[in-house]
Formats: sequence, structure tokens, C-alpha cells
Amino acid sequence: MTRSMLNATMRRVYALLALVLAISVFAKFVDHIPPLRGSGLEAVLKDAYEFLRDMSLLIATGGVAYITNVYQRRSSFIAALKEEWRDIIAAKSALFSYTQLERPTLERYLATFCQLSETIDNMRSVYQNVGETGELVGLYPYAPLHDMRRALQTLDPRKNAEPGAEARALVRDAILQSFYALRETFLEELDLAEPDRPLLISAGRRDKASGATAAASRRQARQRARQDRSQPADRRIEELLTELNQREQETAKPWRQPAPAGAPANGHAG
Repeated sequence: MTRSMLNATMRRVYALLALVLAISVFAKFVDHIPPLRGSGLEAVLKDAYEFLRDMSLLIATGGVAYITNVYQRRSSFIAALKEEWRDIIAAKSALFSYTQLERPTLERYLATFCQLSETIDNMRSVYQNVGETGELVGLYPYAPLHDMRRALQTLDPRKNAEPGAEARALVRDAILQSFYALRETFLEELDLAEPDRPLLISAGRRDKASGATAAASRRQARQRARQDRSQPADRRIEELLTELNQREQETAKPWRQPAPAGAPANGHAG
């Protein structure tokens, strides 16, 4: 179920609930309207109110079940859409890689072409063609995928055994342009939200300092002491891993300050 279908369905549900509520309220207070007091319409509305009150639990249960079904269908659709998007990304990466080859083999070309072709055909498991009827095929919903296919076909080794760097660069740019155009519209269907804690700066680095709490360090030391009470099956393995860990911790990295000389590594005192 697409987002537009979901919105249309929920609008109908809300409209129906509002109508039922309005009828119930009107029927409840109809005897306070002088022109209708004692009339046949009042009796009908009172009966309707009693019916709605008696059936309220059933109506509520049916409404909840219907809305749950609607959102389950939406959830299934989103899952299929995400799977299709992963296929599109994989196909784009395969195409990009292919355009780097100076002398592509026919086997590599066919594998890349088939991967893209499968992605194009799998779209039919998510969307039908736009304007499709019983007599008309309609229009493929995401034309950039076919643009990517046509661009790839210009590098078919059976027709172009050694495409030049300029030709491959042009095809690569055409594929990327098509992909970015597709991504801009395709992802709209996923109802993506902004992250709560985005990292918006370039060359970002970790804010936290190296180290752990005293409680965690004591727990680490207790684990090491407990293990040291037994003999390892092969002491060489333990010595190797301890040395490698100590060396890594003492090596400065842009994202980590080196451990002080002589500090225990992973609970090892030496």
C-alpha cells in the first residue's frame, strides 16, 4: 500500500468515525430540539443511538482490526520497497565498477546487465506501470533505471571491445545522474524522518575521551584475575594477543589517545 493509498484510506476511516460520532451526539440530544421532540424522527434517532451504543464495542473492535490490517499492509509494502532499494544500490555499484574496466569481458558484462535487468523487473513486485490498463502497458514508474541500462549497453564488449576512458567516464556520469534522480523520488515513499542526533559537520571527530569508568576497570581487572588463576592451553597465544593489544593501545590514532606507558591492557598487568 503506497503512502497516497494509506492517506486516502485513513481519511475515509476518519470521515466514517466522525459521521458515526455526529449521528450519536445528535441522537443523544434530539429530545432537546423542540421541533423534533415527540416526532417519529426522534424515535428513530433514539433507536439508532441505542443501537450504536449496544454495538459500540463491536464497531470499535472492527475499526481497530481494519486500521491494523491497513498498517500491516503498509509495513509489508515498505519492507518490499526497502528490499528493492537495496537491489538498486547493488546494481548501481556493479555498473559503476564495470565502467572502470578498460577491457571488460563478456562474462562480466552479462553478469552486470542481468543484475540490472533483474532489478528493473523486480520493480513490478512493488509498483504497477503508471497508466496501465487492461489494454495498455502503461509507463515504467522509474525511467532512470532504463537510462542506466541503455548507458551500460553502449559498453557491450561485443560492440565496443575497448571503450576509451572518455566514453567510460561519460557512461559513468550518466549512470550516476540517473541514480541520483531516481533516489530523490524513490525514497520519498519511505516516509523517512530526520535523525534525532545528526552529525552535520565535515571532518567530525569523536567527542568522548578514551577510557572507562572506575567500576568498569575494576570489573575488567576481576575478570583478568579470575582467568589468570587457570593455566592457558597454549601460553604463546595469550602472550601474543596480550602483546598485540598492548602495542595497539600505546599507538596514537587520530580518534584515540595512546594509553599511558605501563598501563594494563585489557586487564593484563604485564
